Amino acid sequence: MKKLFGFLLAVLIIYVIYIDLTVGTLPSSLTQQVDAKVEAPKLQVKSNLPSFEAKVEPGATVISIVEHQLDKPLPVSITDLIQDFRKLNPGETPEKIQIGSTYHFPDYSK
Repeated sequence: MKKLFGFLLAVLIIYVIYIDLTVGTLPSSLTQQVDAKVEAPKLQVKSNLPSFEAKVEPGATVISIVEHQLDKPLPVSITDLIQDFRKLNPGETPEKIQIGSTYHFPDYSK
């Protein structure tokens, strides 16, 4: 009896997984695609630091964006990079940059 119960339970679980993967559990009329985008207000840059503007791609960090622009390792300390980024983007922190947003990054190529 235990074997029969175990077999029926396994068949039920496999059936539920199959239905969930092929049909889904939510009716299609209730699901909606929502494209939410948060736009940060752009503040005017009032700094004499050389900079460039770049759009943040998925997986990018402030360090990786600056190194990609330079095509070489970062020539300054990370602390200096963070301070310069904050000067160029008042109210923004490097840890919370948003994918798809455009920021000013310090240009150390000179």
